[in-house]
Amino acid sequence: MSTRSEIAFIFITCIAQFLSLSALNQTVAPVMVLADYFHIEDYGTLSWFSASFSMSVGTFILPAGRLGDMYGHKRIYLIGWLWFAAWSLITGFSYTSGVVFFSICRAFQGIGPALLVPNAVALIGRTLPVGQKRNVAFACFGACGPLGAAIGAVFAALLADLVWWPWSFWILAIVCLFAMAGAYLILPDENVASGSTAASSTAALQRPQFDYWGTITGVSGLVLINFALNQAPLVTWTNPYIGILLAIGCLFMVAFVFVELYATDYPLIPIKGLHRDAVFALTCIAAGWGSHGIWAYYLYLFLEHLRGHSALLTSAETAPVAITGVLFAFSTVWLLKRVSVSYVMFIAMTFFMVGSLLLATMPINQTYWAQTFVSVLIMPGAMNLSYPAANILMSSALPKEKQGIAASLVSTMVNYSISCGLGFAGTIDRYVIMAEAHRRGRHTPAPLRDHSEEVRDIRLRGLRGAYWLAVSLGGLGMFVAFIHILYSRRRASRAA
Repeated sequence: MSTRSEIAFIFITCIAQFLSLSALNQTVAPVMVLADYFHIEDYGTLSWFSASFSMSVGTFILPAGRLGDMYGHKRIYLIGWLWFAAWSLITGFSYTSGVVFFSICRAFQGIGPALLVPNAVALIGRTLPVGQKRNVAFACFGACGPLGAAIGAVFAALLADLVWWPWSFWILAIVCLFAMAGAYLILPDENVASGSTAASSTAALQRPQFDYWGTITGVSGLVLINFALNQAPLVTWTNPYIGILLAIGCLFMVAFVFVELYATDYPLIPIKGLHRDAVFALTCIAAGWGSHGIWAYYLYLFLEHLRGHSALLTSAETAPVAITGVLFAFSTVWLLKRVSVSYVMFIAMTFFMVGSLLLATMPINQTYWAQTFVSVLIMPGAMNLSYPAANILMSSALPKEKQGIAASLVSTMVNYSISCGLGFAGTIDRYVIMAEAHRRGRHTPAPLRDHSEEVRDIRLRGLRGAYWLAVSLGGLGMFVAFIHILYSRRRASRAA
């Protein structure tokens, strides 16, 4: 491709990551506006608006990458844009319904990015050769994460405060259609089975088959586990159906592992073929991005509900992630030339832990320019050092025909960990608030419209409990990355 074509190609693939994170923040930035509109009186219900979206993205990415390997990544990419546009439009019109239908629409909306993100990464992996160009493309893709999150938050808050919140979904639907048209014109056509008639027949026979049993067991298990984790803060763990759903989900995941290991020739996840480096990287991604989901959601709650800032002001306060995110993303290319992936991962996990620690210890009346600002500055380093590094590692570890699987693994870990992290944090937040309210003679948590000093202090304790979970997850990621460093050194010394 010419330089102009390469720039256009990178732009049209990176826009998937940009709009995916923008869509996630459509309900994070105006969180209190949505609470007022739907008359919501607890944090657990609010978290479903983001958790349901991330759950779908993280769950359906698994089969989406395989579909791209089978039928062409460009084709699935175009279908993803059409789905994303349709359900963004429907979600905007869900203002006429209640909280449950809105959350369901958000879940269906998330299937769009699930189709888009892994196939965009796979297109980069298949089209650009291993080396500097591919690394730069992955760095651009990673940079679009915080950039999209920041810009999406600003526009969602602007429309929610000054116009009407459904407009953010309707405008997104229009943008998705334009992106679909651009992708159709810019992306090169893929020859899934090309050549002579004999060669075409051979390629068709060798084309990967869809793993139906793996999809059924994997998707069912992931959805049930995630639903149980995110529903528990609402109804508490004492409700019998939470434990039942969690147990059934775990059984489905056991069946999924069995299917992938022994019952299919074309597994969604090549468990047998995963190198230890890939396992270390994916474990770090799961811990770090679980921490990040808590950091982002509870930061908006802290600024908007406890400090009383508007959605637009809060979006402005978190906007620096766009600038530092781009800088950190491109620094990954420079770092990977000089140090191994394990060191890059350790630095990223340290940022995850420190960024959450700053908010866990932050006084409620402290100036924004102290701990909040510093945390906002360094957290993009965690995201944009870990995500491109993991994609580069997985893309290099798997062959060209399995680039969809490589992209699926990283993106699944990122999005599913965000959703599960919110579920665990919601449980901690709920139980800490209940315990503190009981200690002070209150038998039920106060509704969100109660802004008294005592209630705000109770909510702060619950929020800090959630943040300490984020700190712990970041610390776990640091530990895993450190073990990987030791393992890599030992392996290098043996080779020498």
